Amino acid sequence: CRDSEGKLHEFNSKWRTDECYDCSCSRRGIACCASFGTPVGYDKEKCYRIFNKETCTFKVVEKDDHSKECQVHEWVG
Repeated sequence: CRDSEGKLHEFNSKWRTDECYDCSCSRRGIACCASFGTPVGYDKEKCYRIFNKETCTFKVVEKDDHSKECQVHEWVG
């Protein structure tokens, strides 16, 4: 299988992309899905989300004070 960056992968192999997607290669082709959940249920006026590429996770913090995390009620992914 050839991925979107042109790199070849063997059949039945698995890998994680730099964008935090878990992919696998089979004779049918490549399948990828997000390895992270995306926060959607939070106070968007008071807070915003920050993505950490090293841990492949989101953190939701207050806009005025990044040291304070916001409560998240719903995640998708």
